[in-house]
Amino acid sequence: MTRVAQLRHDRRAGMAIGALVVVAVGLMPLFRQPLDGFTSDAVLALAYVVMALGLNLVVGFAGLLDLGYVAFYAFGLMTTGWWASDFYSSVNGEKGIHVGVSDFAGNLPGIHFNILLIMVGAIIIAAIAGILIGLPTLRLRGDYIAIVTLAFGEIIGRVFANGDEITIFGDNKLSNGRQSIAPIDQINLPIFGEFDSALNLRPYYWTALALCLVALFVNFRLRDSRLGRAWIALREDEVAAASMGVPLVKTKLLSYAAGGAFGGISGAFLGPVFASVNANSFQFGFSIFILAMVILGGLGSIWGVVLGAVALGFLNHWFIPDVLDGEFVHDKLDSLGLQFAFTEVSFGVFGFLLLLMMVLRPEGLIPERRHKLELSESGHGELEEPGLTVEARV
Repeated sequence: MTRVAQLRHDRRAGMAIGALVVVAVGLMPLFRQPLDGFTSDAVLALAYVVMALGLNLVVGFAGLLDLGYVAFYAFGLMTTGWWASDFYSSVNGEKGIHVGVSDFAGNLPGIHFNILLIMVGAIIIAAIAGILIGLPTLRLRGDYIAIVTLAFGEIIGRVFANGDEITIFGDNKLSNGRQSIAPIDQINLPIFGEFDSALNLRPYYWTALALCLVALFVNFRLRDSRLGRAWIALREDEVAAASMGVPLVKTKLLSYAAGGAFGGISGAFLGPVFASVNANSFQFGFSIFILAMVILGGLGSIWGVVLGAVALGFLNHWFIPDVLDGEFVHDKLDSLGLQFAFTEVSFGVFGFLLLLMMVLRPEGLIPERRHKLELSESGHGELEEPGLTVEARV
């Protein structure tokens, strides 16, 4: 066995390499300007990692195709609009409700909660929404699940887009319709104080990185847990899983709830980053964008999903607008008589990349072991390899 192979199988070496990578990634903003555009793109990419890891629990682990993931992002983002702004300015006799916020926000009307409370609320709301979306799919399989989840995402998006006509708790509106709810309170954490996105993006980057590390820890623990093995068994063969005693209803609902929770927490974080909440962003294309990250990285592969999310995040927010639509490429296109911007056909670029992946590497950038065996021509008869237990192959 070569030295490289030994390191790959050495758990301590893997942990050491992982720690070095985390430290290097964490120190990156110190070598950039406080308001650097690359750091801003990195914040969004890390937020996408959290959402992609959540969708991977549903699609990659449990094998339930979800085309309405934007709904969980919408609930998380709207939670900041409800609880971190003056949107409900009439509450408490227009004096507002304030819990754990800065002195400035503490004097404003409306509801103002600390970001940690908002994230907890977003997790609960999105998890409940995940259970509700899972109920109609309990007797469905394959494409029918995709249609139901697609409808759910479209319904939630349209409800929030027309929420200015829906009243709750008296005369209060559900949302501000197609107009933004702004401004959103800045993040205020104990010890670290209040962030300011207009002066320094580094605290947002480190917060997003911390959320990613928590999401990774939870994903690894879930994958290796009894519930994670039940999800994988459900993905491989639902009938066999039921015959082996896997509770299908509970397993499916927990998958949707866990996946939705990650979407909710990421949406709650992005509210202060954007400093506004606009229902126009709750589009079907966003669900496909997150799903593409999972497919590109590798279904069921945790590190593959991380790589896919970072790659598509930077592709969408840096490579297409700054490189493909940069002056050099733009001049070349003008010389050929082509007058268009790549930002207008960004989903065409994503589609082209996914097409290449399906042809050249259908298992993804970093494939999950079982999925790779399924897609490889030599995978038949190899399921008795060490490490593939009977529980994982139910």
